[in-house]
Amino acid sequence: MPLSPTQLNRHARHIVLPEIGGVGVAKLSAAHVVLVGMGGIGCPALQYLAGAGIGRLTLIDDDHVDISNLQRQTLFTPADIGQPKAAVAANWVSSFDAELTVTAITERITPANAAELLADADVILDGTDNFATRLLVSDTATALHIPMVSAAIGRFQGQIGTFRGWLPDAPCYRCFVGDAFDAEDCDTCAEQGVLGAMVGLIGSFAAMEAVRAITGFGDDPAGKLHLFDGLKPLWRTLKIAKDPSCKACGEAAPAA
Repeated sequence: MPLSPTQLNRHARHIVLPEIGGVGVAKLSAAHVVLVGMGGIGCPALQYLAGAGIGRLTLIDDDHVDISNLQRQTLFTPADIGQPKAAVAANWVSSFDAELTVTAITERITPANAAELLADADVILDGTDNFATRLLVSDTATALHIPMVSAAIGRFQGQIGTFRGWLPDAPCYRCFVGDAFDAEDCDTCAEQGVLGAMVGLIGSFAAMEAVRAITGFGDDPAGKLHLFDGLKPLWRTLKIAKDPSCKACGEAAPAA
């Protein structure tokens, strides 16, 4: 579908990039991105994905805005306290660009509904804060053959990875963390703290990786984990090996 005059003007700075161009902008306009988690990672990621003109956005989060969120979740204002995060974020998208289609899912993603909620996504961006949900999203993305961008943060550390575990030599998120679980005494950001600007950095990086997955610009980062230490500051990149025994994408994984 050709770009409208409004899209040509609005996305002119992307169009002039040879690595994206009009073809890339058209791909973004036709794409569907599902964001799981509309907290610190999801807020900046959503802003830049909407800015990039992602044609369809689905926002999944069952949490409500709290005053403690305002330090880092910059989509929300004091007037939003008590409101569903996904609904508030969807209203922002509608105000920002009326040409985008946005759906708010104000319920928790579970094994019972994950496949239905994620099924027709082109990219899944996971910004949740617990292993149970991350692994559920990853396993579902792998089974559905959908690229997943995973972003996580704690205190002054952040990590980003793009996973395509259904490919023969590519790991999934479970290959990285194994059968991790959330212990009763697991540290949380409420207890340990988190630097507000860090979530902006990592969330924006996650949006860039989602755009990369759709348009194909630059190198393919699948299977690489980017780590940022905000105290130093320092970036490191690790290569994650595919785990042959991974129950989601290894030799014993269920056939797609």
